[in-house]
Amino acid sequence: MDQVLPFLRGLEASLGSAPPLLIGAGAAMALTLLAGGLGRVSPRLGSALRLSGNLALLAVFLLAAMRFVRLDPAFDSLTSNLAMPAQTVSGGETRVPLSADGHYWIEARVNGASQRFMVDTGATITALSTEAANAAGIRPDPLRLPVVVRTANGATQAQMARIDEVRFGSIVARDMDAIVTGSTGGLNVLGMNFLSRLKGWRVEEGVLVLTPRRAPADPPVG
Repeated sequence: MDQVLPFLRGLEASLGSAPPLLIGAGAAMALTLLAGGLGRVSPRLGSALRLSGNLALLAVFLLAAMRFVRLDPAFDSLTSNLAMPAQTVSGGETRVPLSADGHYWIEARVNGASQRFMVDTGATITALSTEAANAAGIRPDPLRLPVVVRTANGATQAQMARIDEVRFGSIVARDMDAIVTGSTGGLNVLGMNFLSRLKGWRVEEGVLVLTPRRAPADPPVG
């Protein structure tokens, strides 16, 4: 039991988890310790408290494990068929609600092909899965050197490519660098090289607001 709290604290620091996990772990261990003391006076009450503490601790570990699994792109690909909040256009801005999995998801057209992207401000460059690149007719540039990217499964090489157009809502981005890799489990990511092309972006009460530099010539998409 003495090793539980340091483990959770390390997990919180590495995964950016919210404090309630530590609070839950502390409460569970407090129940277990209380059960040990009351067990001498009332074995039945002590046993009930010990069971409650163990169940609470198990729940904390399960939540921590779910957060860890979410770091693996393969998990995100499993959510591709789940219903996600729809992006909307208001006042020329595209608004993307936060999904239940804690990510911002965008339905976009890449060279005319419909694709789903996760917005990742920690990613330097936009990434396409091999499947998405093939559907959009995008081929790696043989004249450009591959780059090394780090995923949940370790370091791997990815090929540089060029996207003719990404379009969604009120946003249009053209002639944009991207990497093509088969190591993301089908996940596509919009990185900072896309966000830097916008007039601005911000988060308001859990909603990602994207402002284009200029309004698209065509009607908003999505």
